[in-house]
Amino acid sequence: MNEALMKKRTKEFAKNIVRLCRRLPDNREGKLIGNEIFRSGTFVAASCRAACKTRSKAEFISKLSIAEEEADKTLFWLDLIKEIKIVDNQYCSARLLL
Repeated sequence: MNEALMKKRTKEFAKNIVRLCRRLPDNREGKLIGNEIFRSGTFVAASCRAACKTRSKAEFISKLSIAEEEADKTLFWLDLIKEIKIVDNQYCSARLLL
């Protein structure tokens, strides 16, 4: 995947995470989970963007590794939201988010 496509896809992912957070209930669990998934989901795009500005291959790999970790955390929160049925499953599909 080239730099422009990676930036575009991860930014779209972040926007979809924001949209999902808007659908979470306004209660304690919705706010706590919303904060976590908002942070990790948007950080994926920020890390990928930072990776595109690195000066070395090692630094690039390091930044992408951080993005991968945050993506995995985001997947955990999506699974949790789906399993405890906080919102409709249609909003939690990783396929829809990417």
